[in-house]
Amino acid sequence: MATADDVRRIALSLPGAVEKLAWGMPTFRAGPGGKIFASLDDDDQAIGVKCPKEERAELLASEPAKFFIREGHDDGYAWVRVRIGALDDEEELRVILADSWRQVAPRRLRDQYPEVGVPPEQG
Repeated sequence: MATADDVRRIALSLPGAVEKLAWGMPTFRAGPGGKIFASLDDDDQAIGVKCPKEERAELLASEPAKFFIREGHDDGYAWVRVRIGALDDEEELRVILADSWRQVAPRRLRDQYPEVGVPPEQG
């Protein structure tokens, strides 16, 4: 089972990732002064990650034990919460964080690391 320590380790292993405290919680950003691609909730049980709004409803409906939003807080944002303990394994956490990183990383950084956050081809 993945933990908050795994979130930190994997998030900071992504190219140019930095950790910065915001709202009393650790946030992970794509480069210094960059956009947030993940935040660790204050109870260390969930993370927030980027998720296109048009994909969020299907994700929430398909795996409600794993994904959720905080009503009144996440509604208007392209953001979803992930219950860390509900993830299948560390690899699933890595895929989620890399996908979120790719959504906010500056183009130059994405171009330097084109493989990060790109789903593996289905065989």
